[in-house]
Amino acid sequence: MSEERFRLPRRHTSTEDTSAMSAAQVRELVERGRPRAKLPMPKAPADPNLTQAIELQRGAPRPSPVPTGLRTKLPLTHKPTSVLQWVRELAIVIVAALVLSLLIKTFVVQPFSIPSGSMQSTLEPGDRVLVSKLTPGVFDLRRGDVVVFSDPDNWLDQPPAKRSGVSGAVVSGLQFVGLYPAGDDHLIKRLIGLPGDKVACCDQQGRLTVNGVPLTEPYLYAGAAPSDERFSIVVPPGRIWVMGDHRNDSADSRAHDDGTGKTGSVPIDKVTGRAIGIIWPVGRGSWLSNYSTTFDKVPDR
Repeated sequence: MSEERFRLPRRHTSTEDTSAMSAAQVRELVERGRPRAKLPMPKAPADPNLTQAIELQRGAPRPSPVPTGLRTKLPLTHKPTSVLQWVRELAIVIVAALVLSLLIKTFVVQPFSIPSGSMQSTLEPGDRVLVSKLTPGVFDLRRGDVVVFSDPDNWLDQPPAKRSGVSGAVVSGLQFVGLYPAGDDHLIKRLIGLPGDKVACCDQQGRLTVNGVPLTEPYLYAGAAPSDERFSIVVPPGRIWVMGDHRNDSADSRAHDDGTGKTGSVPIDKVTGRAIGIIWPVGRGSWLSNYSTTFDKVPDR
């Protein structure tokens, strides 16, 4: 047997002889052996009817039928606020404002109306002043303060007229909560002497003296004397001596005293507060000074 009979046929390998191939054939061969990338299959659009059927099979509640023409997205709607709810909210705001005003009037500040000319020209009749309720109390009374106090012992010539009818009730209610200035049954004067002070008038130059120190009073009404009557008293404990800036037109401590200082002085517990500023009319708006330089040389007793 010849040798050629036992020779196995040559297997083709993955490499082929490319010497005789054209460039196009080589490129085709390379592309054929390269693995192909898998492209994502596009998803079919969801069928709403099929989705609904699947959900029903899973036990989901059946949706209410919607007319075919209304299957577009419906706009959100808000339930309109009822008139009753609006009135209730307005009432809450009003009540809260009144309560806040009452608290402020009771503990902080309160407006008052000036009824007479006894404090001219510092205060004119009809002026509205803001009175701090923190004095006396949080802050001590000081000489020179303009103070508001309730009638200590029938100082007013006649009792204030009482308002009647609907308007009277409205004004009284507004005064109670602090939205309308009070003043019918109150007086306003300047504090001249504290408890224990010796107040006298007049020295050889016609000046008022406190604890022997003569005062230069820049707040006096033009042309008014410090006092047309002579007096010398010691302010009792727990009381203050008050005088108006228009001394010729002021029925103050001098007019109600018996010469001892006991009947003409005002109990401190009658003091409503210290007037701190004019708030009306707008053109006269200003802070009220206690003229500390007038009293800074007065020694305490």
